Amino acid sequence: MTNILYKEESYKIIGRCFEVHNNLGAGFLEIVYKDALEFEFKKSNIPYEREKEYIVNYKGIILPHKFYADFVVYDKIILEVKAVSGIADEFIAQAINYLKVSENKLALIVNFGELKLYNKRIVL
Repeated sequence: MTNILYKEESYKIIGRCFEVHNNLGAGFLEIVYKDALEFEFKKSNIPYEREKEYIVNYKGIILPHKFYADFVVYDKIILEVKAVSGIADEFIAQAINYLKVSENKLALIVNFGELKLYNKRIVL
């Protein structure tokens, strides 16, 4: 049997995402889902940081532009919120890069843009 990285924490995060999707459905902008998730995280006492800033080190220099993860939950899981017609390859590449820069091991991409909630786990 395979060990699932941060299984319990992931289950709680995805559960809050389903709660938001069940109440709002599809069709809103990402920001609405992020606001609702922030409410759910607070209500459930799930520790998170919204729009966490990361620097990018390139060959020993810090690049002038930073990146901002939608959420970092439990101080170790990046949560990227999407509201599009599907989880495209570029979102997966983005999550991989976020993991590299942040040195976290798990990213969750959650897409609220369809009638059914979809999520993808990215593990480095």
